[in-house]
Amino acid sequence: MTATLEHPVGTADPLSLVEPEVTDRLARRITADHPDIDEATARRIVGQTAAFLAASGRKPGAFLAPSKLVDIGWHTFILHTTDYADFCQRVVGHFVHHVPTDEGDEPPGGHTDTRKRTLSAIRTAGFTIDLELWRTSADCSQCHAGCHDSPKSS
Repeated sequence: MTATLEHPVGTADPLSLVEPEVTDRLARRITADHPDIDEATARRIVGQTAAFLAASGRKPGAFLAPSKLVDIGWHTFILHTTDYADFCQRVVGHFVHHVPTDEGDEPPGGHTDTRKRTLSAIRTAGFTIDLELWRTSADCSQCHAGCHDSPKSS
């Protein structure tokens, strides 16, 4: 079952998608693993990670990708497998895979177009965007071979 968003475009706080105790757990892990990130920023990262996952899970094959800071949030969330799987099922309706980009590969249209596609998808899904957390792209996406559930070719 996929959650239905009933907010005007770009207005919903994505942190509302994550249970408060899960947000606390993820923010603590982010600050423990990345001492240069304070708790307030870690909570913002959790929110933007939720927005990215909600948007990208609805657009498999769109070649969306997180920023480097949002990727930290995604990696942290994945380590909490039960919380992550529950979130994906509740919010998206299926598991959202994390697929690192092979070294030297570039997404369709390059990183600038990927960032634009990703932010547009998040905005269209109805979530606010914290632009400070989206300055640089990570080397991964929500899909591989054009679909969230297709095997990666070697």
